[in-house]
Amino acid sequence: MPDPILEIKNLSKAFGPVQALRGVNFELRRGEIHALAGENGAGKSTLMNIIDGILQPDSGEILLDGTPVRIASPNAAQSLGIGLVHQEIALCPDISVAENIFMAATNRSADFLMRYGELYRHAAQVLGELGQIDPRAKVGRLSISQQQLVEIAKALTLDCRILILDEPTAALTEPEAQVLFRIMHRLAEKGMAIIYISHRMAEIFAHCDRVTVFRDGCHIRTLPIAETTPEDLVNSMVGRVMEKLYPEKQTEAERSDNIILSVRNLTDKHRFHDVSFDLRQGEILGFAGLIGSGRSEIVRGLCRLEGRARGEVWLGDQKLALRHYADSIRAGIVYLSEDRKGDGVFLNLPIAANVSALDTRRVASRAGIIDARKEKSLAETLGLRLNLKCGSVADPVSSLSGGNQQKVALAKMLSIGPKLIFLDEPTRGVDVGAKAEIHRTLRRLAREGVGIIVISSELPELIGISDRVLVVREGRIAGELNGPDITEERIMQLASIKTPSAAE
Repeated sequence: MPDPILEIKNLSKAFGPVQALRGVNFELRRGEIHALAGENGAGKSTLMNIIDGILQPDSGEILLDGTPVRIASPNAAQSLGIGLVHQEIALCPDISVAENIFMAATNRSADFLMRYGELYRHAAQVLGELGQIDPRAKVGRLSISQQQLVEIAKALTLDCRILILDEPTAALTEPEAQVLFRIMHRLAEKGMAIIYISHRMAEIFAHCDRVTVFRDGCHIRTLPIAETTPEDLVNSMVGRVMEKLYPEKQTEAERSDNIILSVRNLTDKHRFHDVSFDLRQGEILGFAGLIGSGRSEIVRGLCRLEGRARGEVWLGDQKLALRHYADSIRAGIVYLSEDRKGDGVFLNLPIAANVSALDTRRVASRAGIIDARKEKSLAETLGLRLNLKCGSVADPVSSLSGGNQQKVALAKMLSIGPKLIFLDEPTRGVDVGAKAEIHRTLRRLAREGVGIIVISSELPELIGISDRVLVVREGRIAGELNGPDITEERIMQLASIKTPSAAE
């Protein structure tokens, strides 16, 4: 066995009355890819932030190569050869890709002027392995997927001995994820030690050597991947037997010919073309496709969040004339963004204020002023319905785990009593227990008559939750899959390969 490069001994960390870590132990060996698994709030990110110098432990010891160290800051971590790719993207949106990638090196440089030509060339070399991204482009103009690749590129330039990847594939397409996996294995072969945090069981079992499970701030177990199964791992994470990750799909008896949403010939210049589909009562309709295929653009265009789409949109028997997103909300159509941090919730506002944010008139007094009691009651009612775990609805959303933040975003959608909800990557960065709860909620809403359309890059989720799947390619519906035909192979085939009929 290789010697440990990193050892964590009896580490504890509290935030006020909340004990985030309770005397945890962890060991990382040279050349291994070590998975760290656990539900949101288990303590994984707290430990990683301590290893990266962002937080300081209350007690315990960190050893590098057998020597105790104090990691006082992220700069100190970098000097020790530790790099961290955060789950939440932390880039500067108003400067170029290249400037973001080499920010640390630029800060250390004694040069008075920036050598932009050299900077762009070096950035292009780093990005060449990961994808086609213009090093001169402003980061704020990139997709979430491209921003995640820039975060990874940034870490790869730090000359790390230890690389921490926190949910690195959450925003990536399958081809982009495969590129990252190849890079990970190559770095491990060269002796780099990698900590891999993910909620995706398939990735952990395909690419990791060992796995450590945290639960409620405690170390539960560490063992080789070959000595466990996905089911055992999930049960260790949640502390109970998880019988089903996905609820039962629509039965034959439940199927209806009633159409909730009908879209005809929806077109927006170069973004998407002649999109037509129906959503039937009681079903969950999935949208699949590679990032950049136009799947999110179709939905955002339909809701009038962006672009100027033309075409017919019918909600039941009512033809809609939508000009702005406010028109969609008034009609009962809402969109849950894939970017929870940027568009989904207001992190620094209370939970109650978030829940009522879509339409404050529902919690306003006759004088038009927010009624705090109404707002609190609405948030508590929806929080109970979604099994939201929080101390109080007066707490800021930033105090919640990722899964509970997503529940707040969903509660905000439900606060208007919607007729139709579009959910873009509804469980991104959410642990397995919270995922199962969200999936059950979506199925319950569909059975109650709410229209549900799910966009997801996670194919097992799309297959597990959807009654039908529409596959989008190059801004058009490339095909529809039903029942047993909803497989990863069929989805990827339609998403990436032009059929002869489509080419004609």
